[in-house]
Amino acid sequence: MSNPIAKWSRRHRNRMNFWLHMLGIPACFIAAPLMLILGRFLLAVGLFVGGYVLQFAGHLVEGNRSGERILLQRLLGRREPPP
Repeated sequence: MSNPIAKWSRRHRNRMNFWLHMLGIPACFIAAPLMLILGRFLLAVGLFVGGYVLQFAGHLVEGNRSGERILLQRLLGRREPPP
Protein backbone atom coordinates (compact mmCIF):
# COMPACT_ATOMS: atom_id res chain seq x y z
CA MET A 1 0.00 0.00 0.00
CA SER A 2 1.31 3.41 -0.97
CA ASN A 3 2.11 6.12 1.58
CA PRO A 4 -0.52 8.86 0.95
CA ILE A 5 1.74 11.68 2.17
CA ALA A 6 4.59 10.58 -0.09
CA LYS A 7 2.15 10.28 -3.00
CA TRP A 8 0.78 13.79 -2.28
CA SER A 9 4.33 15.19 -2.05
CA ARG A 10 5.24 13.77 -5.47
CA ARG A 11 2.30 15.62 -7.04
CA HIS A 12 3.10 18.94 -5.30
CA ARG A 13 6.83 19.49 -5.89
CA ASN A 14 6.57 22.97 -7.34
CA ARG A 15 6.92 25.50 -4.50
CA MET A 16 4.09 27.66 -5.83
CA ASN A 17 1.74 24.67 -6.04
CA PHE A 18 2.71 23.59 -2.52
CA TRP A 19 2.04 27.03 -0.99
CA LEU A 20 -1.20 27.52 -2.90
CA HIS A 21 -2.36 24.25 -1.34
CA MET A 22 -1.15 25.34 2.11
CA LEU A 23 -3.50 28.33 1.80
CA GLY A 24 -6.33 26.61 -0.06
CA ILE A 25 -6.73 23.47 2.04
CA PRO A 26 -7.30 25.25 5.38
CA ALA A 27 -9.64 27.72 3.68
CA CYS A 28 -11.79 24.82 2.44
CA PHE A 29 -11.70 22.47 5.38
CA ILE A 30 -11.25 24.62 8.47
CA ALA A 31 -12.26 28.22 7.80
CA ALA A 32 -15.38 27.53 5.71
CA PRO A 33 -17.05 25.18 8.25
CA LEU A 34 -16.07 27.53 11.07
CA MET A 35 -17.75 30.43 9.28
CA LEU A 36 -20.87 28.31 8.76
CA ILE A 37 -21.00 27.60 12.49
CA LEU A 38 -20.65 31.33 13.16
CA GLY A 39 -23.46 32.08 10.69
CA ARG A 40 -21.29 33.76 8.06
CA PHE A 41 -22.70 31.90 5.05
CA LEU A 42 -21.30 34.11 2.27
CA LEU A 43 -17.85 34.20 3.83
CA ALA A 44 -17.93 30.40 4.21
CA VAL A 45 -18.86 29.94 0.54
CA GLY A 46 -16.16 32.42 -0.48
CA LEU A 47 -13.50 30.62 1.56
CA PHE A 48 -14.52 27.21 0.22
CA VAL A 49 -14.61 28.31 -3.43
CA GLY A 50 -11.49 30.45 -3.06
CA GLY A 51 -9.61 27.60 -1.42
CA TYR A 52 -10.44 25.27 -4.28
CA VAL A 53 -9.50 27.92 -6.85
CA LEU A 54 -6.08 28.25 -5.20
CA GLN A 55 -5.57 24.50 -5.30
CA PHE A 56 -6.63 24.17 -8.96
CA ALA A 57 -4.34 27.10 -9.82
CA GLY A 58 -1.52 25.22 -8.11
CA HIS A 59 -2.13 22.20 -10.32
CA LEU A 60 -2.07 24.43 -13.39
CA VAL A 61 1.32 25.75 -12.24
CA GLU A 62 2.55 22.20 -11.58
CA GLY A 63 1.20 20.96 -14.89
CA ASN A 64 -0.72 18.01 -13.48
CA ARG A 65 -4.33 17.09 -12.73
CA SER A 66 -6.06 17.66 -9.42
CA GLY A 67 -6.98 14.72 -7.21
CA GLU A 68 -10.66 15.44 -7.79
CA ARG A 69 -10.21 15.19 -11.55
CA ILE A 70 -8.29 11.92 -11.22
CA LEU A 71 -11.01 10.48 -8.95
CA LEU A 72 -13.78 11.56 -11.32
CA GLN A 73 -12.01 9.95 -14.28
CA ARG A 74 -11.60 6.70 -12.31
CA LEU A 75 -15.28 6.71 -11.31
CA LEU A 76 -16.26 7.22 -14.96
CA GLY A 77 -14.02 4.33 -15.99
CA ARG A 78 -11.57 6.42 -17.97
CA ARG A 79 -7.93 5.42 -18.01
CA GLU A 80 -5.27 7.83 -16.82
CA PRO A 81 -2.75 8.92 -19.43
CA PRO A 82 0.88 8.09 -18.57
CA PRO A 83 2.74 10.80 -16.57
